[in-house]
Amino acid sequence: MENLLALNAIDGLGPVRLKSLLEFFGSAQAIFNASTKDVLATGIVPQNVASAIVGFKRDEFLKKEFDHIKERGVQIVSIFDTAYPKNLKDIYDAPVVLYIKGTLSKDNDLAVAMVGSRQASLYGITVAEKFSMRLSELGITVVSGMARGIDSAAHRGVLKARGKTIAVLGNGLSIIYPPENKKLFDDISKEGCILSEFPMGTPPAVFNFPRRNRIISGLSLGVVVVEASRKSGALITSRFALEQGREVFAVPGSIDSPQSQGVHELIKQGAKLVGSVEDILEELALPMQISLKSNENPVEEHTFVKNRIAHLTEDEKNVYDGINREASHIDEILSKVQIPQPKAIEILLKLELKNLVRQMPGKYFVRKEE
Repeated sequence: MENLLALNAIDGLGPVRLKSLLEFFGSAQAIFNASTKDVLATGIVPQNVASAIVGFKRDEFLKKEFDHIKERGVQIVSIFDTAYPKNLKDIYDAPVVLYIKGTLSKDNDLAVAMVGSRQASLYGITVAEKFSMRLSELGITVVSGMARGIDSAAHRGVLKARGKTIAVLGNGLSIIYPPENKKLFDDISKEGCILSEFPMGTPPAVFNFPRRNRIISGLSLGVVVVEASRKSGALITSRFALEQGREVFAVPGSIDSPQSQGVHELIKQGAKLVGSVEDILEELALPMQISLKSNENPVEEHTFVKNRIAHLTEDEKNVYDGINREASHIDEILSKVQIPQPKAIEILLKLELKNLVRQMPGKYFVRKEE
C-alpha cells in the first residue's frame, strides 16, 4: 500500500498510466526498483514522468503522509481491495487509491449523485434538500462534492433525513474546502464518508475538480443536475456520467435564470427532465424500498405502521385501501380508486415515503403489515 500511495502522488502519473505500469512490472515495488531507462522502455510514460518516478523521495513523502493520515483518522483503500466501491471500479480511469474518512459500505453502491451551481438560488437549494431527503428515506446514498450551493444543500438534506452521503473532494483530506463547511465535513464523516484520490495535503487547485467530478459520477447510478449555468462544473460531471454509461437527470428552472441555462441545455441534449424523485427511480428501474432499522423489531414496526395509517388523509387512505397485502399491479390499484391518475401516483409515492407500502419490480405494490 505504501508504494501505491507514493506512486499516486507523482505528477503526471494518472490512474490509467499507473495501472498500465503495474500490469507491466507486476507490482508497485518493482516500478520503484526500475531504472529510468526501464520505465521509458515500456512506452507508457514520457521522459519527465519516468524521471519523476525514479527520483521521487518516497520515504520522506510517506512519513509526512502517514502522520497526516493518523492525525485525521483516515483509511486507505486501493482498487485491489474488496472494500473498493463497485460502481467506481467499473470506470475507465478509476482511482488506484482512495483516502476515506468515515464509513464506506457495500450499501453505498445504491447511489445517486446530485450536483449544481455554487451560486444557487433559494429554489435550487430547496429542491436539492428536498430530493436528497427523499432519496435518503428510500435507502439511497447521495453523492456530491461538498462545494458551496447545491452540493452542500444535497448533503444537508441527507443529514436531516439521517441517511448516508458521500462527499468527494478536489483536495486532500487534511484541508477543508470551502472552509465554512467544517461542520458539514465533520457531520458527513460521522454519518457517511468523505473521500478523495489526492494525497492528504493537496490544495483545492482548479484543475483538480474535473478529476473529482469523474469520481462523483463514477460512484453513482445516475447524476441529478439541479442548477447549472452554461459554464458550470456540474456540466462536466454530467459529461463524465454519459461517458461512464450513467443516467443524467436535469431539474428544470426559470427560463429567466442564468443558473438554469446549463440545465435546459442538458434537457435539449437528451437528459431526462425530472420533477420528482419518482422520475429518477423510474428511469433507473429502482424499486422504492425503504430500509428501516425498525424492521428488526416486529412489535415496533407494527406500532409504527398503525400510527402512520391513523394520520392519513382521506385520499391517502383511499389509495392505501386499494393495495393488497399481496403484490398488486399499479393498473389494478388505479382502477379501484376514484382519484385522478396523476394524483393517485403522487399519493403512492407519499405512502412509500411514509413506509406504508413498498414497490416491487414491474410496478407492483404491496402493503406493510399492520
